[in-house]
Amino acid sequence: MDIETRRKKQQALMLRMVERKVRERAQQLYETRGHVDGHALQDWVQAEAELLKNRVLAPMYRRLRTDIATRPTDQTPDSSSC
Repeated sequence: MDIETRRKKQQALMLRMVERKVRERAQQLYETRGHVDGHALQDWVQAEAELLKNRVLAPMYRRLRTDIATRPTDQTPDSSSC
């Protein structure tokens, strides 16, 4: 495996790890509110802000999210391949 492929796989893994933690925190916020629907985006944004606050990963996470969002769909990393 070449260095570029390895780097991309590591970045995809890191992104999934952070997103999993954000998802877990957003779920906690939802449960704390009493399972009231309609606040999913607010919960996600709050969870991201809490988890990324003062973290070294924050700039890389935001860049990777932007890179993936702007990639053509046929170039998006396949999560099942890692």
